[in-house]
Amino acid sequence: MSHSSPVAPLSDFDFTLRRLRFNEHYTPSQTTRLTTNFANLARGDTRQQNLRNALRMIDNRFNALAHWDNPNADRYAIELDIISVEIDLPDRATNDRFPLLEILNTTILDRHTSSSIAGMTGNNLSSFVRDYDFSVVLPAHNRDRPDFSLPPNFGDLHGHLFLSFVRSPTYKAQFHKPPVICLSVANSKTYRRTNTYHPILGVEYEQNDESLTDIYFRKMGLTVRFFMPPGSVAPLAFYFFGDLLSDYTSLELISTISTMESFQKIYRPEIYNANAAAGAVYQPSLQHPDYSLTQVVYDREERSRLAVEQGRFAEAHFITPYRTLLEQWSAHYA
Repeated sequence: MSHSSPVAPLSDFDFTLRRLRFNEHYTPSQTTRLTTNFANLARGDTRQQNLRNALRMIDNRFNALAHWDNPNADRYAIELDIISVEIDLPDRATNDRFPLLEILNTTILDRHTSSSIAGMTGNNLSSFVRDYDFSVVLPAHNRDRPDFSLPPNFGDLHGHLFLSFVRSPTYKAQFHKPPVICLSVANSKTYRRTNTYHPILGVEYEQNDESLTDIYFRKMGLTVRFFMPPGSVAPLAFYFFGDLLSDYTSLELISTISTMESFQKIYRPEIYNANAAAGAVYQPSLQHPDYSLTQVVYDREERSRLAVEQGRFAEAHFITPYRTLLEQWSAHYA
């Protein structure tokens, strides 16, 4: 950090990346949020079978969508790397770093040509600071209020940190395109089918009202559109920079759809593994009774409980010790 000013210049937050292959031998690192989708699968007695089944689902879905020149639906496989991003903190003497976020990077293996093709970066987003915002700051702000509201500057710091990372030389040296984050639709909103159709992304839906996630991700510089790909039963939320429909190749889009739809079938089967597809007007519900379970075990209750613990971790090890610096840096970044 700069020694001449209490406000950190934009370039002075450095980031360190670590890659860990997500395969049937994956074990979460000590700094991984345990509520992160892929980490949740990799624990317990069924961990290896869980991972094997999830990876098979992803490959099968990819080949179903990339059906051209692929008569046996076995041409492609996906390699997933967990990208752990640490932010370098001011105390150089202790080489202090905080685990800022994790994303997934896809690589497409083409068995016909024996080549590797860069897939989508982003996909899943895991963040301790987001846990702090949603599980610590937001409940405290609304505890004694009759009407729900957002705290002042809610999500600003997280958004600026994310943008700083995506714009950093560290990101650009590793990834050739901006990230796309693919999430579930909000079960508190209603979605209406439009006339827009894309050959890979499928039919577009529009949301009746902005969700809290949309507002939060907009602070990260991301726009959202909702598409239900061919063969899917519910739309997915795609958060992106630029132009989702023209900035990415068909295979890149398929890498995100196959990866994140497979995870959503595991985590939210009531929505993404329902036995009937969304209609023209769609209201997602986790109480929907007509769905199928995957062959993957997932602990949804644990995920909710741990989010508070992980938010407290961010508060204790990042927000509180560096509060003044972070507030000054974020205001300067804005």
